[in-house]
Amino acid sequence: MPHSIIIEETERWIKSVVIDCNFCPFAAKALFKKSIRYIVLDNADKDAALESLKNELLYLDENDSIETTLIIFSNNFTEFDSYLSLVKQSERMLSKLDYDGVYQVASFHPDYCFAGAEPDDAANYTNRSVYPMLHLLREESITKALSTFKNPELIPEHNIEFARNKGLQYMQVLRASCMNN
Repeated sequence: MPHSIIIEETERWIKSVVIDCNFCPFAAKALFKKSIRYIVLDNADKDAALESLKNELLYLDENDSIETTLIIFSNNFTEFDSYLSLVKQSERMLSKLDYDGVYQVASFHPDYCFAGAEPDDAANYTNRSVYPMLHLLREESITKALSTFKNPELIPEHNIEFARNKGLQYMQVLRASCMNN
């Protein structure tokens, strides 16, 4: 599939799910400012994914106008457990490269399932994306945004409550509507 389609579907997911459901009250600004960078990797194994992550960290160091990067895996890490392993290795890499407190990795996956949750819990859709992806965020931007947000610690609870109130079918249809097929 062409990268442009993958990016289009991802942007549609950000707009329709992340922003319109208010799962991340800060995403709209980044989308509006066009400060989201999209990297699509085809057929990336763990080593290639981590190399891309490292390169993206260096890119972000040099490009302050980019708020956040989504590294999207078009064909790989479809199994949630292998994806979680990649997330853990990504977090270790950030620490090893002394990026703790500079960047953080957020995780989104089509089969995302919170620990202890049932797979069909609508709350999982707060992190269920159209493709497996690693989301790199600038810690400074998060801290700044959270300082202006009342009770930011309640955001995850609000998201879970919203998704469960909407229900599983609603969340499934909403995410599916972001895809071209």
